[in-house]
Amino acid sequence: MSTQHQSFSEVTLQPEHHGSTRRIWVVMGILSVITLIELLLGFGLARHWYGDPVVNYHLILFVKGVICILTLLKAYYIVSVFMHLGDEVKNFITTIIIPVMLFVWFIISFLWEGESWKNMKNTNAGSREYKTEQLQQATPAIQQHEKP
Repeated sequence: MSTQHQSFSEVTLQPEHHGSTRRIWVVMGILSVITLIELLLGFGLARHWYGDPVVNYHLILFVKGVICILTLLKAYYIVSVFMHLGDEVKNFITTIIIPVMLFVWFIISFLWEGESWKNMKNTNAGSREYKTEQLQQATPAIQQHEKP
């Protein structure tokens, strides 16, 4: 009787850490720079808002828009790198992005409609002007009776 020995080759894969560690540091640096820019814009906006008696509302709106765009850029970068969505197929990315954009559009449209409804309610559908101050009603003074 003969015995046969079969030999199998073993393949062991070692994870590569050198490339991913560098990428994480680069991502952290980019996100830190964007965050610092947002903070500087926010502090500058607060200083302009509270320190200047003449407020330029167009400048404030522009700075707020830039901060929102930078925040969306950071969110995209985080999703792209850390959630690995940047490595996916374009159709899969579109399948995820379009519902998120629709959800954001719904939130904006409902907030816009609520503000419009509030303004129409306060003006009786445009028949009188909109007043921002609170109207106070006169209340009669409480008369106190003397006890005998």
